[in-house]
Amino acid sequence: MTFLHPEFLYYMLPPLFILFGLLLTQKEAHADFFSQDVMEKLRVNANTLTLQARNSLFFLMAFFMIIALAQPVIKDGKVEIKAKSADIMIALDISDSMLAADVYPNRLESAKEKVLTLLEDAPNERIGIVAFAKNSYLVSPLSFDTASVAFLLRGLDTSSITEKGTDFLSILEVVSKTQKSQEKKIVLILSDGGDKDDFKEEIELAKKNGITVFVLGVATKQGAPIKLQDGTFIKHNGEIIISKLNEKIADLAIKTGGVYIENTTSSNDIKTMLKEIMSKSEEKELKSQEIEKNRPLFYYPLGMALLILLIATSSFYKKSRAAAPSIFIFFYLLFSNQHAEAGILDFIALKKAKEAYENGRFEESAKLYESYANESKNGESYYNAANAYYKQKKYKEAIESYKKATFEDEDKRAKNFSNLGNAYAKDGDLQKAIGSYEESLKIKEDKETRENLQEVEKLLKKQEQEPDKKSNQDEKKEEPKDSQQNKSDKNREKNQEKEDKNKSQDEKKSDKEKKSDETKNEDKTKKDEKNSSSQTKGLNKENIMSDAEEQKWMEQLNMNSKSYMYKINDKESSSISKDEKPW
Repeated sequence: MTFLHPEFLYYMLPPLFILFGLLLTQKEAHADFFSQDVMEKLRVNANTLTLQARNSLFFLMAFFMIIALAQPVIKDGKVEIKAKSADIMIALDISDSMLAADVYPNRLESAKEKVLTLLEDAPNERIGIVAFAKNSYLVSPLSFDTASVAFLLRGLDTSSITEKGTDFLSILEVVSKTQKSQEKKIVLILSDGGDKDDFKEEIELAKKNGITVFVLGVATKQGAPIKLQDGTFIKHNGEIIISKLNEKIADLAIKTGGVYIENTTSSNDIKTMLKEIMSKSEEKELKSQEIEKNRPLFYYPLGMALLILLIATSSFYKKSRAAAPSIFIFFYLLFSNQHAEAGILDFIALKKAKEAYENGRFEESAKLYESYANESKNGESYYNAANAYYKQKKYKEAIESYKKATFEDEDKRAKNFSNLGNAYAKDGDLQKAIGSYEESLKIKEDKETRENLQEVEKLLKKQEQEPDKKSNQDEKKEEPKDSQQNKSDKNREKNQEKEDKNKSQDEKKSDKEKKSDETKNEDKTKKDEKNSSSQTKGLNKENIMSDAEEQKWMEQLNMNSKSYMYKINDKESSSISKDEKPW
């Protein structure tokens, strides 16, 4: 027999023996006044244990408890434990066609929920995620940390990339590169199948690299239009596209030794797919370790300690028995007084509320303070609850709590009115905010409260002046027609007078000056025509962009994107078909 934690024996048994030695030398209180013979005559036979006997029992009880803490065991040989795992790479289609709503709420969100279910059902497997459209992007490498993988998965959407189209060859190339050391590789593709009719290239590449493809078709045969995030539908040649499930993708799964399943509204499809994957996967041994197998014996000394405790406490002195009811009375007063204004353990709730407020958990703090304030009608608790509501920007709830807070201390009352004014100001009721600030300043002058009052008064004056400005503008706009006509007649007379003056001045000018003026005017008109033509050319250049330039812009956007996804295949996609659709 050995002990797993012998340190308990080394550090706890010596103090126990010292304590027991002191207890044995202890005398009873009446031994200082009476001799042993007198005590024998005076003692009444009450069938109770003596002090030394009871102390001896407590000593044995402590001894056996220390033995149990040391955890005595019997060695039962060694056992080898091996950690095995199947590596599963999940490929999720995030092209625009996955926005079709023939699967609730749409194909992409449904596919993400399927993957989250798989992560829950396979906590001991290494799982990685790749998002793909025209190219493939690593979302999460193979990992046992399913919580982190699920977090990264939830952030995926079609706006994560700007490329269009669906390329399955890029996925197979990524799997073959990332799992070079494994002979048998597994990839689970969740997609609507794209628009490709022939998957010969993909099947050949998968067989060549030992990849088994499992496909979960996330779409319906009836299909649905593709609604973008701005509310518009994708059109082709002026007609709205109806994207349907491409059943040809089943060939990619079946001919590579995998399984093809169409999605259902329940989670049975992904659970069945996981069973098929596990049945055809080869679990890789990650680590092996030998551990000693022990037979625990701690419950024997622990049982002895409990038995001794029962014997030692079954026969107390009458004095001890008389004191027992007081203990029950204490517990009764502690837990049964439910209607009291303040309980004995209320400080625990207040401490939790204070810690929640200091740590920024304002919602939790507000609930704790308010529940305590409603029970005890404590003004300071209402004040603290109001501060927590104010931090959450729940100004109406804060106002109600500030109103309920009452203080005898003048400083606290002034502070409460000041905070109430702040809440009114934030809620938009400037008139009541001014009243609260003034009440606070009546009790105690405060610089910060005075500044807040002045700022709110300025805002209120601006709000009162703005309607007056608007009304003046409306009056100017609604002038009578007669006055406008009179103004126009006066303007015409002034223009005629100016023309007459200009004519007289033009007659006085020499012919040379007239020619120079004409040449200047011609130069100005030419310049204006050039500027206008250059502007129109610039607009045409901005509006018209070639396909090559557009592709460069798309690549630049992908390089500068702040997404957490990393592009894996740097080269252009290996399969560019003429019939490929832009979604």
